[in-house]
Amino acid sequence: MTEHRERLERSRLKISLTLMHRTTILLFITTVVLFACSAGQPPSKFSSSEAMNEHSVSNPYCSRTDTTKLDLPDSVWKKVLSPEVYEVARKAGTERAFTGKLWDFEGIGTYYCAACGNALFRSDAKFASTCGWPSFFETVRPASVEYRADMAFGMSRTEVLCGRCGAHLGHVFDDGSPPTGKRFCMNSIVLDFEPDTAAGQ
Repeated sequence: MTEHRERLERSRLKISLTLMHRTTILLFITTVVLFACSAGQPPSKFSSSEAMNEHSVSNPYCSRTDTTKLDLPDSVWKKVLSPEVYEVARKAGTERAFTGKLWDFEGIGTYYCAACGNALFRSDAKFASTCGWPSFFETVRPASVEYRADMAFGMSRTEVLCGRCGAHLGHVFDDGSPPTGKRFCMNSIVLDFEPDTAAGQ
């Protein structure tokens, strides 16, 4: 009888340890995923009621019409971009979810690259997403962005870069809204919004 109890206790102990081990692994994976999605940026200081294009005022390379590719050294970008925009655009940082100025913004107009002024998205391609970042189902034109494989944090993702200046904008996923099924998950800090003339009056 004692031997049977000992076996039973050992069995219970093994099950408890296995459950604890699995729980620890799940917590670790969850932490890594959350870190991957939120690393690198303090909460945004901007709200949707403030000016949406404050980053490009002193940037001589910013243009709403010029689509010529820019190939500038990092030292130049560091001088013309704010530290917050530089961190995301040139160092692939990420804003924390639900903190960016545009994640739930509903204005009618066009979203531009905050680093160079390249047109990226129209407001009618923006959709409500629970991810906490501005999400779009398509770009203004195919050449608006470029794509690069991103294997950071042990995940396989597709990075989205500005087609004109190569700024890091965010990532694209295949779980988006119709008609494309894409979700361009972008950082607010690297987007400038310009309202349509009629919408801005």
